[in-house]
Amino acid sequence: MSIRALPPLCGLLLLAACNANAPPPQAAVPPASPAYAPSNFQMPTGSGCAGDVARWKAEQENERRAGQVGDSVYAQIQGEIAQADGACQAGRDGEARSMVAASKRKHGYPG
Repeated sequence: MSIRALPPLCGLLLLAACNANAPPPQAAVPPASPAYAPSNFQMPTGSGCAGDVARWKAEQENERRAGQVGDSVYAQIQGEIAQADGACQAGRDGEARSMVAASKRKHGYPG
């Protein structure tokens, strides 16, 4: 080994020694709890578009109570739910269910 290689090698050893004593990085924000629903929360039952609309509405109301949805997004989703409910009430089951699924996808929820 030449004498020229010694300074870079010493520098690497010093850096390694500094990092060896460093504490592990800490998360800036604690992870969110996976359970946001209150213990008495009951997801609506039902089939067809009426059930889909009721469950999407209940999910959003719960997200709102938990502070997981902002005002503007909540208002937008409520408008989408109202449109889907209108289609459902008019007997357009497939259209209403598609509207609920599209709203979920649009806002990042599993469809």
